[in-house]
Amino acid sequence: MKKIYVILLLTMFATSVGYAEVSKAEKKALIGLYNSTNGNHWVKKWDLNAPVTKWYGVKVVEDKVVEINLFHNNLMGQVPSVIAELKHLEVLNLAFNSLTGELPSEIASLSKLKVLKLEMNRIKGEIPTSIGNLVVLEEFSAFNNFLSGEIPESIGNIKNLKILNLSSNTLKGDIPSSLGELTSLESLGLFENTLEGAIPKEMGNLKNLKELVLANNSLNGEIPKEFEQLASLEVFQIQNNKFSSFKNLEMMETKEYLVFDYDKEDRKIDFRDLKFKETRMADTKFEDIEE
Repeated sequence: MKKIYVILLLTMFATSVGYAEVSKAEKKALIGLYNSTNGNHWVKKWDLNAPVTKWYGVKVVEDKVVEINLFHNNLMGQVPSVIAELKHLEVLNLAFNSLTGELPSEIASLSKLKVLKLEMNRIKGEIPTSIGNLVVLEEFSAFNNFLSGEIPESIGNIKNLKILNLSSNTLKGDIPSSLGELTSLESLGLFENTLEGAIPKEMGNLKNLKELVLANNSLNGEIPKEFEQLASLEVFQIQNNKFSSFKNLEMMETKEYLVFDYDKEDRKIDFRDLKFKETRMADTKFEDIEE
């Protein structure tokens, strides 16, 4: 009899673990996202009566929602402010959908977020100035939207950032000098905006940078001489701007570029260590390819 009792207890425990559920607040936030983005028309819909662990693109660890990946799933509508209730979220991928409206400032309260992918949508408005609160963020990609306004100075607070791609929007104003604080940055794409002013010399601190794409803006002045410190660059595109001089480019030492583009009117530049025969001159924009 005692054995049977123990077996029943173990069975009940296993059953309760198997049907463990996220908190009411997190489930409410997920349903809010579903309703706000026209869930009935998603390619892969959620069965709201099934456990959250069964919902497409949702990853749950220890009863907490840690990832939402709804890439290319026909989301329409606006990202709701209630998303802030997903306090344990580490990955939010809503790329390649038809999202509209503004990015809610509440998204900056997701303190554990490491990946934020919003590219190829129709999101408008300014990047929240509080974006700098996402201090553990490693990737922020929002290219091909309708984002406007200036790049927030607070973005320099995100010291773990490795990928920042804000290309193909309508961002304006100067490139904030605080970008020079992002010393972990490996890829920076600001292609095709309306950015102006000189490139901040502080960007010469980005010694881990492999891809730098600033083409198709209204940037002016000289290329900072501090760029000679960017020895890790493999992709470097600054064409179609309004620079007054490219002279400092000759100070840049690199053995090989995969892509190198600038406005080539200045024929007097004497590149120190650039192997043009091995360099692909390309008029391509910064691309993000989903694997």
